[in-house]
Amino acid sequence: MRRTLYVFLGICLSWGASFAQLPKHHQLESGWSSPFPRSNTVNDILARQDSIWVGTESGLSLTVNGGISWINYAGSGTFDEKGISAIAMRNNSIWVAAGFSTKLNGESVQTGGGLHYSTDHGTSWSFIPQPVDKGTVDTLTYGANKIRALSVTVPQQNITFDIALTSTAVWTASWGGMLRKSTDLGVTWSRVILPPDSLDAIKPSDSLNFVFDLSPSAGRLGLTANNNHLLFSVYASDDSTLWAGTAGGINKSTDGGISWRKFSHQNQAHAISGNFVVALKEQQWNNRRIMWAATINANDPDETKGVSFTEDGGETWKTTLLGEWAHNIGIRDSIVYIAADGGILRSSDFGNSWIRSGSIVDPANLQRFASSECYGVGTHGDTVWIGGPEGIAYTIDSPENPFGSVWHIFRTANQLGSKKQTYAFPNPFAPDNEPVRIHYSLASDGSGMHNVSIRIFDYAMLPVRTVIQNASRLGGKEYDEIWNGRDDNRSLVANGVYFYRVEIGDQSPLWGKIMVLK
Repeated sequence: MRRTLYVFLGICLSWGASFAQLPKHHQLESGWSSPFPRSNTVNDILARQDSIWVGTESGLSLTVNGGISWINYAGSGTFDEKGISAIAMRNNSIWVAAGFSTKLNGESVQTGGGLHYSTDHGTSWSFIPQPVDKGTVDTLTYGANKIRALSVTVPQQNITFDIALTSTAVWTASWGGMLRKSTDLGVTWSRVILPPDSLDAIKPSDSLNFVFDLSPSAGRLGLTANNNHLLFSVYASDDSTLWAGTAGGINKSTDGGISWRKFSHQNQAHAISGNFVVALKEQQWNNRRIMWAATINANDPDETKGVSFTEDGGETWKTTLLGEWAHNIGIRDSIVYIAADGGILRSSDFGNSWIRSGSIVDPANLQRFASSECYGVGTHGDTVWIGGPEGIAYTIDSPENPFGSVWHIFRTANQLGSKKQTYAFPNPFAPDNEPVRIHYSLASDGSGMHNVSIRIFDYAMLPVRTVIQNASRLGGKEYDEIWNGRDDNRSLVANGVYFYRVEIGDQSPLWGKIMVLK
């Protein structure tokens, strides 16, 4: 999933025994059908056979026919229009986490929006509010030891970034909410005790009585804060072997989450590249088991963002793609895919070499990804699905033709049909952040191809940029043309109102307005 790294604001997050989070709703929910996914910003992708589940910034989307049509779960039933931050699936059970932004002391804070789950492959769903605790400081039992634990009583900075499913439990990795476990479908939750920053391993038989606090924040309660209790990711290799990625490294348990060993950039000779571990994925191929991790530099200037992997259960790590900000990992047999700020990358030799996808363009609808950023990746057979701020796309991969020969792109847009209209989105737009797309439709009048020109004018109607000129476009379709906010001299334009004109053959031109706001 897409994971943004946060500065912990030090709000008073109280933590105590997790109380019951009874499902608020349980109902049949078919979603609603659409030719498009819910949103063009994709946080996570999960592919299972023909079902492609997509977590977007506005809800959950599903396609079972390769993107021909979509089922959107948002704005009805148990789903509202919050973003989806994590998806996990085991057999017919699906769990998704929701998140959204709220304002706190004038700052935008990511907030946990609860969990949705289905035990029948999405036919019916239940909703659980974001798991929180009661009280302020609680005392947890760990073997013969007592551990003080902060009680998280608010959903702010308690967003769930990842979910793992075992045969008997649901595991959630939440930023301020730490690592949690439920064995009763979310009715109750227990906090999982991980090593503090000062220890590399813990087990119940250790002498740990009040030696450390289970707390991601000190706040005003006098507890000791631990980066290793700020969670990004969780992965279950099997019912006994669990991995948890934090702001302090990678934690591994081989006894079902009771005892843990921590791997960090500082405590091994052959270590991970950085301690912010935002994604974990295991590759199993020809008797090889490789754990891959997206490892971002944390506080130590010696750390570097990149990808780390181990073939010996974490005893030693190798690093690759140093300097690349990785968000997610996809596995297909012997091939590894990395979704990163620099695009989608592919290795077929266990990380020794990498191929980066070129431009992602759909020749059928002329859509293209204007940004290289990629947040999610999933595989189904030879099909590779990716998503990010530009929408969703897939290609058919093969050893002879890595990343395939054709991309298919799916973008959400308000359809114009046969109307002679145009609009631009996003509007206003900031050229430093993203381009603006000028949307228009061409009539299916039997004339075949149309020559289309689009020009940008400033408020005084002086020409600024020719976006396309006499471009050939097939009738009966709708198109987006991209303007990056620059003039014909490739200089960024000033803030203000700009007009654009769409000229289609000898038809009357269509006019629209764009606000540039840097």
